[in-house]
Amino acid sequence: MTEVFIYDHVRTPRGRGKKDGALHEVPTPRLAARVLEAVRDRNGLDTARVDDIIFGCVDPVYEAGAVIPKAAAFEAGYSFQAPGMQISRFCASGLDAVNLGAAKIAQGADDIVVAGGVESMSRIGMGMSGGAWYMDPSVNFPAYFMPQGVSADLIATKYGFTRDDVDAYAVESQRRAAHAWDSGYFKNSVIPVKDQNGLTILAKDEHMRPGTDMQALASLNPSFQMPGEMGGFDAVAIEAHPDVERINYIHHAGNSSGIVDGAAAVLLGSRAGGETMGVKPRARIRAFANIGSDPALMLTGPVDVTEKLLKRSGLKLSDIDLFELNEAFAAVVLRYMQAFDIEPDRINVNGGAIAMGHPLGATGAMILGTVLDELERRDLNTALVTLCIGAGMGTATIIERV
Repeated sequence: MTEVFIYDHVRTPRGRGKKDGALHEVPTPRLAARVLEAVRDRNGLDTARVDDIIFGCVDPVYEAGAVIPKAAAFEAGYSFQAPGMQISRFCASGLDAVNLGAAKIAQGADDIVVAGGVESMSRIGMGMSGGAWYMDPSVNFPAYFMPQGVSADLIATKYGFTRDDVDAYAVESQRRAAHAWDSGYFKNSVIPVKDQNGLTILAKDEHMRPGTDMQALASLNPSFQMPGEMGGFDAVAIEAHPDVERINYIHHAGNSSGIVDGAAAVLLGSRAGGETMGVKPRARIRAFANIGSDPALMLTGPVDVTEKLLKRSGLKLSDIDLFELNEAFAAVVLRYMQAFDIEPDRINVNGGAIAMGHPLGATGAMILGTVLDELERRDLNTALVTLCIGAGMGTATIIERV
């Protein structure tokens, strides 16, 4: 099997996913094109040598449809010889794009792949692509379908996390993200989004609220109690987990991931591909895996896929220096830390989606890059990146510095 290396990665800042967000006026292909341009320009990449462009996009409809990475490649001025592919595994789409690119390189099919993702949630709302999981009773009954926030509150109830626990985690995410930005930890990987005149639209993550404290979060009402109680999803959760008598609703906008716009790209290649580009590798893809998990808990897939990946790779938890887990909801990370007894200073050390936001199809590629930068900054070796996924799945990747 051919070794697969990470040569570079970039991301845009995350813009608030609302009509008054800074990136709302930027069409989805332009947002994706921005990271393609940066990968090309930073590495002197001959785009005619790019064997594939693979991007995750969870709602690939309207302007984000019709193979968005190929559309973005046209806008970015890539060679017409560079093909494109669009994939979706809900929130893990950006990481799965990287894993798919790595698999193609490992098999010898490709030498150079640009992988990543894009989501413009201010322009195309979450769920606009529809789907049987949401809408068809023959699917959502056996899937124990419920809003993800209800599942997050089910996890918190089942595993004993309180409102103070999740709020304290959210405050720390905000603190860590602000510290990372203030310390310049993202300066080499976050590229500004500019308008057609070259003026900067956004250069820094827009969703952050660094002044957040426990008192401010205490004033927020739970977001998922009404759909849980009035929509009947309580009954679905308790039917799936009868050991739970009632759901304790504790998640709200302040301790859940933010809705944002953003794009990310990772430059992958074989050793021969790197020699062709004339650039040095920064890390190798050591192993990756996917798994299906409890569909009612839905968001515990990172625990299950981590167990599978460690077994498959022959590594132990003690071999992993840093963990990066998407902060879909605070209880997701708390359950992961609980399951593996992970110290807080080894996971999401620069904050996460609670502070900076979760641009669905791009997040997996973003957090992969974040943890690679941090491995280099701390002179550490190995990291595990993972995300929870709608309908009960998990994706994880282990990277190792070169």
